Amino acid sequence: MSMSVGSGDPNKELEPMMEINTTPLIDVMLVLIIMMIITIPPQTHAVKLNMPINNNAPPPLKEPVVVKIDIDFDGTVLWDAVPVSDRKELEDKLKIVAGQPEQPEVHVRPNKLVEYKSVAMVMASAQRLGVTKMGIVGNEQFVK
Repeated sequence: MSMSVGSGDPNKELEPMMEINTTPLIDVMLVLIIMMIITIPPQTHAVKLNMPINNNAPPPLKEPVVVKIDIDFDGTVLWDAVPVSDRKELEDKLKIVAGQPEQPEVHVRPNKLVEYKSVAMVMASAQRLGVTKMGIVGNEQFVK
């Protein structure tokens, strides 16, 4: 901390002082940083997840019922290897699946060359009609 004391020359006293005293500015900035550190709440580095509760129940003995929906490269939808003629027929079958008390698993297997809109149409219809157990299978074909 130095202080500039004027020289004995009277002509130099008329010149403006060219250096700024930064010591008070640094002091103010340090006080503001300390206040900010104190007032910020401590961050918790935890992710809150709703994990299933272990009830020690044995796994189900019967295999789940699986409905396979294949979507061919040209957008043709196959329900358990049987072609579906239109969207209404697909939605009728999805309503039956969604209405069952124990819903079967719906496995959607799109072809690598199919347009996304065909896959999105099937998935949107299933979601809208209330199918809860749905997944995409056959992802290994998309790995290069």
